[in-house]
Amino acid sequence: MSSFSKQLSFRWSDLDPNFHVRHSVYYDFAAQHRMEILESLGLTLKTFQKQHFGPVLFREECVFRKELKLGDAITLHTKVAKMKADASRWSIAHEFRTEDNLLCATLTVDGAWMDTKLRKLVDPVPEIAIEALASIPKCEDFLES
Repeated sequence: MSSFSKQLSFRWSDLDPNFHVRHSVYYDFAAQHRMEILESLGLTLKTFQKQHFGPVLFREECVFRKELKLGDAITLHTKVAKMKADASRWSIAHEFRTEDNLLCATLTVDGAWMDTKLRKLVDPVPEIAIEALASIPKCEDFLES
């Protein structure tokens, strides 16, 4: 598998007054896809609650290249762009692409794992999180730090 992919379907409420997809919709789709991927890899909300940890973001940025409209057929591709060897810090890239593989936007997040009781970064990272991130496909220019 080269990436986790998801076909997107835009709603009327996803549009702005210029009749293209609102900028915040990109962020919502990316966040939802990340959580779906983590859940499929065993990192469910129940697991997070039971083990008292979860993902936390430090940065979230989207670079827009081509506007998206209501009827566009778009696929969201998600990969790990960067990760420390112990999976304590990571970056995930989300690419919004047309049927012709034209890149419309890239949304990147930088994050880590937070202890939800102590409200600080976990140390060490739970094995289930290390395994989950390791199993997500990597970007071609993946960096291990």
